[in-house]
Amino acid sequence: MIRIANAPCSWGVIERTYEDERAYDYARVIDEMQETGFAGTELGDWGFMPTEPAVLKVELQKRSLSLIASWVTAVLIEPEGHADSADRAVRAARLLAEAAGDKPIIVMGDNLFAYEERNKIVGRVTPADSMVDEQWRMFVDGVHHIARRVKEEAGLRTVFHPHCATWIEAPHEVARLMEMTDPDLVGLCLDTGHCQFGGGDPVSAVRQYADRIWHVHFKDCEPHIATQARKEGWEYNVAVGQGLFCELGQGDVDFAVVLNELDLIKYDGWVVIEQDVLPSMGTPKEAAQRNRNYVRSLGL
Repeated sequence: MIRIANAPCSWGVIERTYEDERAYDYARVIDEMQETGFAGTELGDWGFMPTEPAVLKVELQKRSLSLIASWVTAVLIEPEGHADSADRAVRAARLLAEAAGDKPIIVMGDNLFAYEERNKIVGRVTPADSMVDEQWRMFVDGVHHIARRVKEEAGLRTVFHPHCATWIEAPHEVARLMEMTDPDLVGLCLDTGHCQFGGGDPVSAVRQYADRIWHVHFKDCEPHIATQARKEGWEYNVAVGQGLFCELGQGDVDFAVVLNELDLIKYDGWVVIEQDVLPSMGTPKEAAQRNRNYVRSLGL
């Protein structure tokens, strides 16, 4: 049974923007999630929500929200970053496990915005732009090291989240990562918006990675802004600030077909609605309500 959640990034809480004076505090964010009809939430940046398990558990229970996952940024292409990344992943995993049991998932992503050569070509990556073989080996070693520690030390599963402006963005990069990683240890977080803007097709991705999809993010992609971003060479945050990830149903992701494909593979995890915005962009609660209503119109 698919259940519907949201994430703090839909309220502009992304990559430590919760420290921005314009950002919402965690109580308002999870209040508004509950008020707009969501059943669960991801943790958001470390420190945004309470990091004491008992406090976090009470705050979420008061709003009838399940804690389902946490994004963790990892340094993967540089082996010296693996240990610290694993420590941070285990820290988040232990919080999830103590507050919500063994069902939540760690969502691992590459180091966002750390590699200017990738940020400059976001949305238009070619095979020539990808890692070389030795970098791939280092990268996958890091993924395995982190996922193994999360499993051994916190008892949780890990999915990898392909993300624009990182080393795993384009379809050929996702394919190689899935080929090189242990299918029993590392799953895939299918993010429809990043897949679409990165040059992929979310429907094809469900078919191709049916056995690896353990977590799903529903994010739409506005085609006119995507085209302009590619044409003018916008960096990632510029595109996001221009509304690249629009409300569901306003872009070119065919969510009805994606849902049908998820049904065919008997996916029974969470679908997390994400509409990445920056602080002060729009009215998050109203957008969240429209997004929830849209998914409800599809039968969820």
